[in-house]
Amino acid sequence: MIKIEGFQTILYSLVDVIDSGIHIIDTKGRTIVYNKKMAEIEGMESDEVLGKKIHEIFKFKEETESTLIRALHSGKKTENSKQTYFNNLGQEITTINNTFPIMDQNQRIIGAIEVAKDITNLERLIKDNILNKGDTKYTFDSIIGTSENFLEVIEKSKRSTRTTSSILIVGETGTGKELFAQSIHNGSSRSTHPFISQNCAALPDSLIEGILFGTKKGAFTGSIERPGLFEQAQGGTILLDEINSLNPNLQAKLLRALQERTIRRVGDTKDKKIDVRVIATINEDPIDAIANDHLRKDLYYRLSVVSLFIPPLRERKEDIPLLAQSFIEKFNALFELNIEGISEDVYALFYDYDWPGNVRELEHIIEGAMNLLEPGDTKISPNHLPALFKKKAHLEEAPASKDEDHNKRETQESTLSLDDYIANTEKQYLEKVLKEHGMNISQAAKTLNISRQSLQYRLKKYQVK
Repeated sequence: MIKIEGFQTILYSLVDVIDSGIHIIDTKGRTIVYNKKMAEIEGMESDEVLGKKIHEIFKFKEETESTLIRALHSGKKTENSKQTYFNNLGQEITTINNTFPIMDQNQRIIGAIEVAKDITNLERLIKDNILNKGDTKYTFDSIIGTSENFLEVIEKSKRSTRTTSSILIVGETGTGKELFAQSIHNGSSRSTHPFISQNCAALPDSLIEGILFGTKKGAFTGSIERPGLFEQAQGGTILLDEINSLNPNLQAKLLRALQERTIRRVGDTKDKKIDVRVIATINEDPIDAIANDHLRKDLYYRLSVVSLFIPPLRERKEDIPLLAQSFIEKFNALFELNIEGISEDVYALFYDYDWPGNVRELEHIIEGAMNLLEPGDTKISPNHLPALFKKKAHLEEAPASKDEDHNKRETQESTLSLDDYIANTEKQYLEKVLKEHGMNISQAAKTLNISRQSLQYRLKKYQVK
């Protein structure tokens, strides 16, 4: 049998590891339990709160009161109640609370307990209008590249501006998917209407439904009438970034909105008609996303009426000089410099590098190099490059002999990760099937039991020619 003192120690330890704020008060409104998560949410130290009354520490808006005090006085529980208040430094805090009175064996109220989830940052985002109209500064003139495979994507994107069909943009992180989305919007008849962008991976599942579709007053305690992003984008375009991060239930609701051209606010019983063009992006192969349950197959077919596959930088290295020069001009203006260009030694490194971060990584490397220039320097040379890039590009390694190079290659092959080994095997099999069909993509796709478009994407991905 655990003694009372030991049980209390266990209880307090348990309360401190819970990933929700826990705040308990006694009959006089004084704090008797205040866990670490609550202190983190409210930006307070426990000794600033323990033993003190709620209203001595926190301030509440005139029309509201502490949900803890309300539970203590009324004896009623409240669930999913939004509360905004201020800590002892005047900092605004917003939480979603579940609050309950504590009863003894005789049903007398002896205190109240609150379990809180922090949504302060989300409220700040909404108030600052970050979730509303995007800054649609990009047009097709902003897109830099002359490689054949890249020009094909640009041309296909321009043709898509004439319609209102959904678009799926496929590309690795840093390839410029939002740049294409904005250019399509600005080149279409919807350009005078809103362009709204939302990263589906940036917000928790419990909140994103209300953000996308809106909320009805009374849907939950503290909820207000708020239009969702679809309503705010009426007549324009909504960009759903990283659509594969959306949970399957929300994907089903999004599919319904696309099919019916209506949305329903959370807590409402009526549908609202919408006229919004949807552009979605995904940073993995759609076929893999479907196989791994990251993307519903029916939603994929609905979104991919137009599919744009943006090639990674390693597949269009001939565009590096144009991109690099544009970034130099950008940072010349920003840093008040007059750098002319990049040395041939640096270009040699750039052409040999694999660019896992794509165009975004190139921009960051140019910016980092321009921060390391000495007065009088007119070109970016290898010694100006950021240390991390030098390490990844093996700039400081001595040239290997043929035997060393062969041994190194064998070692690398024997220590491949499972994903890399599978990728190598898949590439070899694709090459084999293509050769068997005389490089006929349609026949090879039929043998592989995949679509022609999927095969073309994989051939680009693995640089199979």
